[in-house]
Amino acid sequence: MDGFLAATAVSFGVIFVAELGDKSQLMALTFATRFKIWPVLLGITVATSLVHLVSVGIGYGLGVALPTGWISLAAALAFFGFGVWTLRGDSLSEDEARRAQRTTRSAIVAVGIAFFLAELGDKTMLATITLAAGHDWFGTWLGSTLGMVAADALAIAVGRWLGRRLPERAVGYGAAALFAVFGCWLLVEAIAELS
Repeated sequence: MDGFLAATAVSFGVIFVAELGDKSQLMALTFATRFKIWPVLLGITVATSLVHLVSVGIGYGLGVALPTGWISLAAALAFFGFGVWTLRGDSLSEDEARRAQRTTRSAIVAVGIAFFLAELGDKTMLATITLAAGHDWFGTWLGSTLGMVAADALAIAVGRWLGRRLPERAVGYGAAALFAVFGCWLLVEAIAELS
């Protein structure tokens, strides 16, 4: 149970931070201007649950096959990379923004499909794979899914307000710094395990 709780907490925190300023948050905000909040959140939740289930399966398989010291080292390097990726920033293309605002019969299906496709290969998927390689798979899946939904709900609820008052660069620097902290933590674990 302790491993489950730790995996859930770590995954929630990492994915929540990874999602700050991510393209998915911009998509959530865009969809919320067109559809009601609850269908948007439900579509995000369904898509995120599926993508992170695939991610956890890949990560768990790697965790069984590789020694934990090397996994921690790879995870540390990945998190440093996520920090750099966050500093670089994400934005919606004109086509993505147009698709997000198009009227559809089912907001849940539209949001779900858009989020599923946007998250394939995204840093949150890669972070979930990395976390699942060394943590409880169910806790990682639950924490990563809840972390992403919470971050996207935040985008929907207060994105406009924050966008007017807080520079996007400040949010990016904060998220990148947290990734660096997670990377250092994992690097220390890797060195301890490989020594």
